[in-house]
Formats: sequence, structure tokens, C-alpha cells
Amino acid sequence: MDMGGEVGVVIIGAGPSGLALAIELGSRGVSCLLVERNERVGYAPRAKTTNVRTRTHLRRWGIAGKLAAAAPFGIDYPATVSFVTRLGGYGLTRIENHSNINSTRNELYPEHGQWIAQYTLEQVMREHVDTLPSVSIRFNAEFVSATQDAEGVAVTLRDARDGTEQVVRCGYLVGADGARSAVRDLIGAVLKGEYGLSRNYNIVFRAPGLAQAHPHDPSVMYWQVNPVSPSLIGPMDKDDVWFFMPTRLPDGFKITPESASDLIREATGIDLPYEIMSSDEWVASSFIADSYRDRRVFLIGDACHLHPPFGGFGMNMGVADGADLGWKLAATLQGWGGPKLLDSYEVERRAIHEEVIAEAAANHSVLSNDFWTEALEEPGEEGDRLRREVGERIYAAKQREFHTLGTVLGGCYAASPVIAGEGPPPAKGDTRVYTPSSRPGCLAPHLWRTDGGSLYDAFGPGFALVTTPDADARDIRRAVENAAERGEPLAVVALAAAEATDRYPLPLTLVRPDQYVAWRGRRWSGDALALASGWSEPALPGVPQRAEQLA
Repeated sequence: MDMGGEVGVVIIGAGPSGLALAIELGSRGVSCLLVERNERVGYAPRAKTTNVRTRTHLRRWGIAGKLAAAAPFGIDYPATVSFVTRLGGYGLTRIENHSNINSTRNELYPEHGQWIAQYTLEQVMREHVDTLPSVSIRFNAEFVSATQDAEGVAVTLRDARDGTEQVVRCGYLVGADGARSAVRDLIGAVLKGEYGLSRNYNIVFRAPGLAQAHPHDPSVMYWQVNPVSPSLIGPMDKDDVWFFMPTRLPDGFKITPESASDLIREATGIDLPYEIMSSDEWVASSFIADSYRDRRVFLIGDACHLHPPFGGFGMNMGVADGADLGWKLAATLQGWGGPKLLDSYEVERRAIHEEVIAEAAANHSVLSNDFWTEALEEPGEEGDRLRREVGERIYAAKQREFHTLGTVLGGCYAASPVIAGEGPPPAKGDTRVYTPSSRPGCLAPHLWRTDGGSLYDAFGPGFALVTTPDADARDIRRAVENAAERGEPLAVVALAAAEATDRYPLPLTLVRPDQYVAWRGRRWSGDALALASGWSEPALPGVPQRAEQLA
């Protein structure tokens, strides 16, 4: 790519959120430049849970199978979280099917979750980016500054190797550059929230024989409850690579290869040679930016929201940001998205971010050290009784952290300017439970069709009109004609009566490119597409107006 030429979008940061945005844009033929200051992606191990929603995006992009094939322990490795006094000590309790990782087919979603290191996910995504002709990646490049006007953005980049600078002209600039975002500073956005909930280390080490040296069943994660080092530990990759995360360290404690090895040895009670591969210090905080946008400049991922990792939401939420903003930028650049479409990005995503941050903070408030009690490691009948009691407390307190489907799939864009809302959404219930709804703003209910295929696969890259046998053929024809007149992509997906059941109770349901419901009704309204694509905010016949219009 001619670095001095004009591209549709420049993305700063090639982590999961930046890669997701590049794939969403590139899959739609939008030219974009992905800028990464490091020499490659997947530089450091961080997240390990790719949830069902992220893997559904991967399915849309055609790479869910590639990620599954990259699973280091196989896709059927037990999705269990075990709580133990030490890896070499007593068991306390187990929580099965962490983040819906079990590969059994489920009616609620087309793709199960996956336990896999973030760097492997990034590699799979980056390899897919390489296949998209309209996307280029520039490594070893730093964002310097940008100026914008009514026509576009001029972005100054610096080569990290020789210091030379170039200016790239683009339609939009997106900061996916993490917690210390320079793009966030550019637009004057400020992170607000609570800093320093805890100080943590993510230590990656190699320990041949560790999997055979402990007495517990295979698990993706072991929570260690002991006074020496309450912590998380588990297998991360092939070749005996594990992770270790202390959840409480003394003030002033410094991790070195020697001290880390000693800490792992004491925490596990297993004396093996531990080869420390990396250690990454981080501070758990809850932050959200006061603004996600300044005209043609946007923020996604950690650049606009940060929270503790308990629940496995962070990386997945960044991917969802990229998917949401991606189709909206593509629609705008290609001329079928109206001026209100980009306005909906912050409104929609902020509501989800606030819910998830609150959930992650609640999970973080109860850690391993909160379950320690004297005599928990004592042998004999009294120790057994105490361990059963503590195990019951752990199970009651921590299920919500590992059974998260209500949070992952249940978020609803009720107040969006491009959703034909039906008043305030129902109050949130049990975050472990997801109840599908075709209510506008909610994720379109998934189902496996009578031919065995996923309903989502029939939606296509644009809007989809889901119809039931009760739909009037004239309404369907008008919808197709309206889309053609407006130049908007629309697929018609006809459900059989047995497929619709209670999930699609109205004859017509308009689903957006990101699989969220924009409108539903008994008769087609030509205003539905105008609303969903950001051209207008009409009151649609037969559908209650949004709360702010009623006010």
C-alpha cells in the first residue's frame, strides 16, 4: 500500500479489538491500514477464554474452525475450574463447563467457547487479515499525531526502526491502542473509575511433569486457596507451558525468575524445576472513558474501557467493539449507512461496557484469599468436614464468574438511536442464564434449523429479514424493493412454523449485520431500514416508540 495514499480507516493497535475491526472492514471490501508498534502480534500472553460470542464472530468470518484446530489440548479438553488448597494438596470443589467451553451442540449459540491463549487467537486473526486484499498491516510503526477536518483525518506515523515519519490520509481513525491509548489522549477523552483494585502478576512458566505430579482431574484452571500464595494456576499451551497468577502479594514484593519459581513451588506444594518464561505485572482497575469519539476518531477495546479479568470479558468485549463499529463504518463509507449510524456506536457499546464492568468488579471482590480458613489443610475427618463447607461456599459464590451466558449474550441495545425500541427492557435477572428474545435491541435468537444448519449462517453480511409463515408475501416483496431502492444489502430468511415457535413470535423481524434485532412487526414499514441504517428516527407503525420519544 502507498502509505501516502488515502484509505478508508486507519486502526492503531493490532490486538484482538484492532484485528476484529480490520477483519470486519476487510470482509466488506473497505480499505484499511492496521498499525502496530511491535514487530508482530501475539507478543504477550494475556486472556485465555474466547467466549461463545467471539467465536460466533469468528464463524461469520470463516475462521472459527481454524481456532478450534489450534487448541493445544484438543477441543474436548475438560472445561473445568477446580478449587484446591494447593495443586499438590486437597480438592475443595469443581465448576464444570466454564464459559460454555464444552463442545456439545447448544440451541442458544452456534459456537461453543474455547480455552486458548490470546496470542494464538491473535495469530489466527492476523493470518486471516493477510488474506483480505483491502487490509494492510504495518508493524514497527508508532502513532504520532492526527488532525481532522470535515473530509477526513491526516494521521502521522513514525517508523520505530529508523524514525522516519509519513502522513496517511483516511476517512476515519480508530484507537485500538490499549490502556495507555495515545489516540484517547488525542481526542481528550479521560478514563474515569477506580484504580488499583489489586496488584497482580501473570507469570508464564514451563514445568515438564507438572500435569502428572498433582492428584486432581484435568482442568483449565486451578484456584489455590492457601495462606502462602492464594492464586490461579493452569495449563496454557503445549510443551508443558503453564500460567500462574498470584491474587495477593505483599507490598513491595518483586518478581524475579528466582522468586517466581520459589512462589510457585510454595503455592503448589510441588517441587519441580520451574522455568520462568515471562512475567507481566498489572493492576486491576475499573475504568470507562468519558467519551469514545471525536467526530472522525473513535476508541475501541481497552482504549475506552478497563476492568478486572475475572469472568473473561475484557478481550471478548474488545472484539465485539470492533465488530459493532466495523459494519457501521463500512456502511457509512459505502454510502448505505446514514449519519445517525455512527452516533449509535458509543450509545450501544457504553451500556454493555457498564454492565460488564460491574459484573467483573463483583467477581473480583471474591478471590482465593477470601476462602482461606485455619485447618483447611489439616488431614483427617475434621479437615474433610471443613473442606466440604468451604467448597460449598466457593461453589455458591463463584458460579456466576464461570457461568456467564446471561452477561455474554443477554446485553440489549434498548436506548440506541437506530433501534425501534419497545420501551425499557426487562430487568436483568440471573447473569448465569440467557433467555433469548427477538425484542429490538437484543441479540437475534439462535436456532438450529430443520436441515441442521445454523440460522445465523443464513443472515449473510448485510441486514436479514426473518419471516414466519404468517408473514404477508406483499410485505416481504416491499421490503426487498425498499432495500434495493436504498442500496442496502438484505437477505430474506424464511422460518418454518416449527422453527419460529416462541423465539420469533412476530411475522417480520429485521436483523442487523451484527446479528442484533433492529425492528419487528406484523406489517412491513419502509421506515424500518431507514431507522436501522441510521437515516432517520421515525415512529414505526404498529411498534411502540422509544422511551425518549414518548417522554
